[in-house]
Amino acid sequence: MLEYDLNFSPLSSTEADTYKLVELTSDLAALIENAISKNEDLSLTIKGLPNEDAVLCTAQRTFSMRSIGLSNTILVVTPIQDEHAFDFADDALAIRDQVTEIIELIPSVPKIHKLTALLRDQQYDDASEDDIYEEDPMHIRITYDNARAEIQASDAELDRGLKDRRILIINNELRPIKPEYLNRLLELILNLLVSLSIKYTSASVEQLSSALADEHEVPRAVSIQIMTWFGELKDGRWKMDVESVVREMGLGILRNYRHEPILQNDLLSCWKNQVGDTFESLVSIKLLEGHYIVPEALDYDDNLTTLKYFPYSDLPVDPAARFSDLFLTRKKWKGEEISPFLSDIAVNSKERDKLLLKYCRTVTEPGGVRYTTRAQYNG
Repeated sequence: MLEYDLNFSPLSSTEADTYKLVELTSDLAALIENAISKNEDLSLTIKGLPNEDAVLCTAQRTFSMRSIGLSNTILVVTPIQDEHAFDFADDALAIRDQVTEIIELIPSVPKIHKLTALLRDQQYDDASEDDIYEEDPMHIRITYDNARAEIQASDAELDRGLKDRRILIINNELRPIKPEYLNRLLELILNLLVSLSIKYTSASVEQLSSALADEHEVPRAVSIQIMTWFGELKDGRWKMDVESVVREMGLGILRNYRHEPILQNDLLSCWKNQVGDTFESLVSIKLLEGHYIVPEALDYDDNLTTLKYFPYSDLPVDPAARFSDLFLTRKKWKGEEISPFLSDIAVNSKERDKLLLKYCRTVTEPGGVRYTTRAQYNG
């Protein structure tokens, strides 16, 4: 057994509470070990403003940080490096700090929702790009670097969040595109694919962006970003993600029915007409899960079922508040109905089930199992 001569460092009093121990998850430990073995750079970033709980971000994932008390104190020791300390042996160590807690890392969902507040009233449409500055000379630009600094998310999650929320980067500024304008551009793209006899599986980016610019005054910077949202760009060709385009166009119709319902069959008919004969077979209500609600008083008869626009992105991020809103909207939910409204606050299905167990109770009815609210919410 190795033995060491322990001595308190002269700096131990000033260095108290300066050392923190972090317990790595198995996949994070493997990531670090792999980077070391391959001599690759690895960036781990701690993000959070003074009023926020800190998170740790890799290039791909976000982890919440939580302090856990230890039953035994851990000493942080280092070799004595004082060149004048001739009396100390080679095996002498200096106690630099005493650690009584450890930081636990837990996979968490990225805090992308903050983008909504940062970019409020900064939507982009076909009006002049300078209009926003003419209307508000004090307008503050939010750049990609601003978002990286303020949003508690990894770079990959932030990029995915910008794409999912349809946020353009125009002149180095983040601008959410107006949904109505986006839907009009998607309709134009589908019409151009037909009129120019372009295959949607391998469309020329230059031909399509030029047609949009010349015939409809759509800036190339906008059209090309939209192509990246709804497909893959490679070697100057665009392979359209048909399902994502069809979904977005369906949402464009559904957004008009936030307050007044629409018959499901009427929605499907309008939707199919909008996407055209080529893609109408892909039209399905399932594509809109998490964005609509069916009034619970009605039966699930396609001829009678009505839908109202009810997007999960408008709900509170806090789980207790989220479930409160859901059960204020409907008293009972089927599992397949409520799950899409939890996708952005649960890391995976296991965490989603934990939330359901915590905030809901189940009742068995003739039509199957339903989730209802508990008597009280405990945040």
